[in-house]
Amino acid sequence: MAQQTYVFITDSDSDLSYKIADERHIPVIRMPYAVDGVEYLDDNGREGEEKQKEFFDKMRAGSVPVTSCLSKINYIEFLEPFLADGKDILYVAFSSNMSATLNYCREAWDELKVRYPSRQLKIVDTLSISTPMVLLIEAAHDMYLAGASMEEVEKWIIENRLKTHVWLTVDSLVYLKRGGRLSPTSAFFGSMLDIKPIIVLGRGGKMEAAEKAKGRRKALQTILERMLENIGDPEGKTVFVMHADALEEAERMKARIAERLPGLKEIRIQMIGPVIGAHCGPGSLALVFFGKERSI
Repeated sequence: MAQQTYVFITDSDSDLSYKIADERHIPVIRMPYAVDGVEYLDDNGREGEEKQKEFFDKMRAGSVPVTSCLSKINYIEFLEPFLADGKDILYVAFSSNMSATLNYCREAWDELKVRYPSRQLKIVDTLSISTPMVLLIEAAHDMYLAGASMEEVEKWIIENRLKTHVWLTVDSLVYLKRGGRLSPTSAFFGSMLDIKPIIVLGRGGKMEAAEKAKGRRKALQTILERMLENIGDPEGKTVFVMHADALEEAERMKARIAERLPGLKEIRIQMIGPVIGAHCGPGSLALVFFGKERSI
C-alpha cells in the first residue's frame, strides 16, 4: 500500500457493508433516518440482519420512515479531525440530485477552509446511491491504495459513474404512495391492475420510473432482461442482487443470473439499506452492475 497524503471517505447511503469499510479502513459518514419519531444513523448492517429485517417489518406494520440531511455542524465534526491531522479529503458521495445534503457539506467546507487554508476537500458526485456506489468505491479505493492522486481517482469516477446501473422493482405500491412518490389514485389503480413499476438510476443521478410490468413474476423477468441487455461483456464483473427482506427471491435470482452469465466474477446478495428501503418498501428487489452507459 502506498502512503497517501489524503483520506478516502464515503457515506452510508452507499450501502457499503461495514465489513468492507472496516477491512479497507474507509471512514463512512453515517446518514440519519427516523422511524416512529426515533432517529437512527445508518450503520450499513453492523447491528446484524435481524435489525435490518426489523426495519422492513415496521414498514409492513404501517410505519413511514423518514430520511433527512446531516447538518453543517455534523459535517464539520466528521471532517475536521482529518484536516487537523494534516490530511486532504476525497469524499466519494451519493448523488447530489437526490438530496440537499451535499450543500451542507459544502457549507461546512467553506467554514473549515478558513481554518485549514492549506488543505483540500474534493467532493466527487457519483450520480448514484446504494451499491452502484460500492462498485465505484471498491475500484476507486484500489487506485487509492496503489498510490493514485485525488485528481486521478476523481477523474476515473467521473468517467465511469454513468456505467453503474440499478434496475429495481417494488412489491407493493403502497410504500411509494406513503412516501409521497405516487399519487393515491395511481397507487389504487396500479394495485388493482397488479402493475409493478421498473425503476432505474437515470443519467441525472435520480431514481426514475422506466417502464411497467404486470405482476411480480413479469417484473422480475424484466429487470433480469434489462441487466442482460445493459451489462455488456460480463467477464470478471460483479453483480449485486439487492433485496428488501426478500431473501428467497434474491437467491432464486442469483441462480438465474449465474446460469445466464457464467463469466461473472461474483454475485453478491445484500439487503437494501434504510435510505432506499424507506422509499421502495419491503419486498423490493434490484439488480446492480457495471455496464453500458445509462441511456435514460
